[in-house]
Amino acid sequence: MMVDPTQKIKFGVIGCGHIGKRHAEMISRNPEAELVALIDAKPKQELKLDGYNTPFFNSLEEFFAAGIDVDVINIATPNGFHATHALKSLEQKKHVVIEKPMALNKQDAEKVIYKALNVHKHVFAVMQNRYSPPSVWIKEMIGSGRLGKIYMVQLNCYWNRDDRYYKPESWHGKKDLDGGTLYTQFSHFIDIMYWLFGDIENINSRLNSFNHSHLTDFEDSGFVNFDFVNGGMGSINFSTSIWNSNLESSMTVIAENGSVKIGGQYMDKVEVCHVKDYVMPELAPTNPGNDYGAYKGSAQNHHYVIDNVIDVLKGRAAITTNALEGLKVVEIIERIYQSNV
Repeated sequence: MMVDPTQKIKFGVIGCGHIGKRHAEMISRNPEAELVALIDAKPKQELKLDGYNTPFFNSLEEFFAAGIDVDVINIATPNGFHATHALKSLEQKKHVVIEKPMALNKQDAEKVIYKALNVHKHVFAVMQNRYSPPSVWIKEMIGSGRLGKIYMVQLNCYWNRDDRYYKPESWHGKKDLDGGTLYTQFSHFIDIMYWLFGDIENINSRLNSFNHSHLTDFEDSGFVNFDFVNGGMGSINFSTSIWNSNLESSMTVIAENGSVKIGGQYMDKVEVCHVKDYVMPELAPTNPGNDYGAYKGSAQNHHYVIDNVIDVLKGRAAITTNALEGLKVVEIIERIYQSNV
């Protein structure tokens, strides 16, 4: 499955919105990568792709019919298309990089994994928040056992998404393409929680739509309680009803040997570290959040994702976020929605 280490890895990007452009930019900047195609259903002139001389296509079918050599397809289309576009790319025996969420249900995520195993190609799930310095630090703290037994974990995700984001012509807010608040806004933080503490069970959730019923097909807020399979209990409190601007994304960990809180708008700052016999080191600064005009999303770490794809295909590293982890995040979100009382 490895490629010639002297050759550039050839990427095509499908979906040329904010995130797709971010992928294209990171590919273009990498000396070991080559951007060979941009693909989007919209006309090229609508997408503001003036900075790219890359061949442009309106569908995957049109691109593959052109016979352009490509190693990896990066999928940054609306959520509801992720699994379909992954399966079409794998059918052509290409590796795939799938933006979160991997799919909108466990069954579709399993189909992608099954196909990838059949054609011997990699699936990379994009969860770039794992690369932020606080995430790397807390992963080591928990993995080393320094915190001891985990008692409680509270995840708070309070962002603003209003009519500036949920525009009538957008896929955002539509059940079949968006999926729900936990898929589109907060799956990164559920991924971090799963990465750190493992699977959850005994889920109870209460969901509500306070001020989005005219904007979206689903909830804007929720309380979720559960137990960790590995011990301890947890909760997720989330809302996109915050007035005007993001409030926070934070994770508080109460453990046997101390307490930690990682906060900020994007869970990008260690706000509290009170741990037995431990002095907090100074961490590198976190990259700023993506700026979507009035909106800010997750930390800008996509260059790490592209680096990892290249390292894996050239036999230098393992996948940072593999397909099974991508599936688990989808499955956890699906179970949260199913447990709404």
